[in-house]
Amino acid sequence: MKPFVSLINSFFFVITLVLFQSQVHASEQQWQEFVNDYTQHLEHKLKSKGIPGAALSIVNGPDDTHIQGFGVTKLNKGLAVNAHTRFRLASVSKTFAGSLSAKLANEGKFSLDDPVSKFIPAFANTDYKNNLKVFHLLSHSSGLVPNAYDNLIESRMSYPAIVQKLLSVEPICQPGQCYGYQNVMFSLIAEVIKSSTKLDYSRWMSEFIFSPLNMNDASLGYTAMVTDDNYAHPHVRGRKRWHTAKLKKNYYKVLPAAGVNASASDMAIWLKAQLGYYPTVLSSAVLASQTRPYTHTKKELRRRVWKKHLSEAYYGLGWRVYEYDNETIYYHSGWVQGYRSDLVVIPHLNIGFSLILNAETGIINELTTEFIDRVLLFKRSQQLAMYKEEDK
Repeated sequence: MKPFVSLINSFFFVITLVLFQSQVHASEQQWQEFVNDYTQHLEHKLKSKGIPGAALSIVNGPDDTHIQGFGVTKLNKGLAVNAHTRFRLASVSKTFAGSLSAKLANEGKFSLDDPVSKFIPAFANTDYKNNLKVFHLLSHSSGLVPNAYDNLIESRMSYPAIVQKLLSVEPICQPGQCYGYQNVMFSLIAEVIKSSTKLDYSRWMSEFIFSPLNMNDASLGYTAMVTDDNYAHPHVRGRKRWHTAKLKKNYYKVLPAAGVNASASDMAIWLKAQLGYYPTVLSSAVLASQTRPYTHTKKELRRRVWKKHLSEAYYGLGWRVYEYDNETIYYHSGWVQGYRSDLVVIPHLNIGFSLILNAETGIINELTTEFIDRVLLFKRSQQLAMYKEEDK
């Protein structure tokens, strides 16, 4: 009897294994169909608007990665955009600053609650004194009017000179009491890092983020961007068509706020790091710290394309934190002359999305929203089907 029972158990084990493998295969096929449908939609939209080039990265768990380039690096004699074509990330660079800062704070290099004046003594003689904390820089809650002195970033004035002028600006509220998006103030995190570690921001980013993650195309600054021809040139819209513009150096003055260059290949890795798949570089404690909802950003709830979906909106450390159709998502966008970028992480679904365009166009808002809506519907439909199967 025992051999017979053992045979029956083995039979059911094999059947279960076959059914499981069949379900996994079907799920993988469905996901591939989902990605194909979305990329076809995206490509159609890009062509309809004449967008010169784009880089797409989609991550589904640790193993499913879709990387695709569209179009060309520039309109006249440009190269085809590929997985390693460098784009400017603009303000998506803030996610890197937030992650690095959370990592260094977690390692005890400084505390997020330290006063900025501890690292930048000039602040001790201002209205801020010891009230301005490190986390205020990264969460846009310094108390300054939004985008203070961004106009000077566009000028020839050096970053240290801009900061000196910033010190004389009277805050509109006490630190931590109101939200005001910043580029100049945000980038002071580089001074905090250098003062506390004796290594500059660029070196930390290159040696402790890009290198261990094997983000081989990623870099900081203008010179690294143009190191060879495989980079996306900026484009601006004229009356009837797109024109290739000159790559401007000005926003490279604020490296933490807007200085990162990266490819679709790099962004796929960055998405996986944000989903926790590189814990030796970004631990779960670091990821939790950077997405703590520090600053309430009520204005985001009125964002035209998302206002029907958002119920809460906050800013963490270099990351936006949204409640979008009952799902927590981490997000950031970027916009600098000739480029647009979007980054989305949906942690509970293990989904990541990055889209970068070498053109200034609002179509990116539609394309990102379309992806989020589609992927939420797809994942929830899969979960519902799984629950129904289990109830049989």
